Amino acid sequence: MSRKAKHLIIISFDGLSSLDFDYIKELQNFKEYLKEASYCKNVYSVYPTVTYAAHATIVTGKYPKNHGIVNNTLLQPERESPDWHWQRKYIKGETFYDAAIKKGMKVAALLWPVTAKSKIQYNMPEIFANRPWQNQVMISLFNGSPIYQLELNKRFGHIKRGLKQPYLDDFVHQSMLYTIKEKKPDITMVHYVDLDSMRHYHGFNSKEAMQALNRHDNRLGEIIETLKKCNMYEESTVIVLGDHSSLDENKIICLNVLLKDNGYIKVNSSGKITNYRAVVKSCDGSAYVYLKDKNDDMLKEEVYSLIDNFNKRYDCLESIYTAHDAEKLGADPSCTFMLEANQGYYFTDEFQGDAIKELNTEEIGRKPHRTRATHGYSPFKKNYATVFMASGKGIRQGEIIKEMSLVDEAPTIAELLGVELEHTDGTIVKQFLK
Repeated sequence: MSRKAKHLIIISFDGLSSLDFDYIKELQNFKEYLKEASYCKNVYSVYPTVTYAAHATIVTGKYPKNHGIVNNTLLQPERESPDWHWQRKYIKGETFYDAAIKKGMKVAALLWPVTAKSKIQYNMPEIFANRPWQNQVMISLFNGSPIYQLELNKRFGHIKRGLKQPYLDDFVHQSMLYTIKEKKPDITMVHYVDLDSMRHYHGFNSKEAMQALNRHDNRLGEIIETLKKCNMYEESTVIVLGDHSSLDENKIICLNVLLKDNGYIKVNSSGKITNYRAVVKSCDGSAYVYLKDKNDDMLKEEVYSLIDNFNKRYDCLESIYTAHDAEKLGADPSCTFMLEANQGYYFTDEFQGDAIKELNTEEIGRKPHRTRATHGYSPFKKNYATVFMASGKGIRQGEIIKEMSLVDEAPTIAELLGVELEHTDGTIVKQFLK
């Protein structure tokens, strides 16, 4: 396979929605970029539509059931703050960046999910300290490229204010520009979270979300300007993509309260789960139900009946899927059920208080899992798609694809890089490529 892209820049704007397209296409830098680009503004994400599952799909071309990242976090009911799928080891099979590294290419990744402890040469992975004794800087250094990260923190660390946005993205962005200028990688992947954060805290159509889109427009413009100043632009391919959309919500489903009250979850005097026969694992807009003994058919019937009767009372669920249904949708086949929330509702793992809670907006930003908009829902909900745009070397101009899937992105990127990526669930979007 011949290599079409000498410098491949992949920009992930977390939470970028199809509904944003008409707005961003009129912004200065997006407008200029789109003049030379081909794109699809109706890209179906994967189920569940959460960041880590989606980003693992973007690099593998596989559904979550096949690459193994079936949720953001691991199933750890006993932990108040479960670990995330931070490390590359959780992805089953090969990624396009693995294949590129094998061919001698140099890769940089900035806050790209599920890359910790990977073979990426310039890596600042997305990972955060979730133990009281951990230090954020040290855990990042330990899981990525230490010398590279020390360099970035020395130069731009003053910009950060912990994980708060837009300051974190501003730090990542300056690190991105520096990496292009000084390292000139063959592949550079960057993940910006500003827009997604603003939607979680302020709502989908909030002024804060629109301001984040404007900041992303500036970031895109500065990346392209940097490529031009470094005489890299003519040899570069710039891909801009989203991973999922978001939906506004105002009601919280806490089915672990129901399971605990009916004896399926045991809690100690400190309020921690000590054992369970059945437990719900939130994916925000959807949720998995796991049984300790998934072969216990009587238990399965009991739990299904409990949840079904609960839904008849509150009408909060759109669907209750079997494990077979979940697998067909690309989700975790090891679950017993998968639950899809009705619009306006989302799930949390908590097991205290009421099983249905009205969102208290005063708790947003002060209490975990309190948001005005979220994702994780079925990718086929109305007005819930994301986008894929590509411009530059190896890309045709003006090709518009009506619809595609997130699993099609990795095979298309692999083709641009001239590498083999086997066993993908998606196909190359040949209309985009010269």
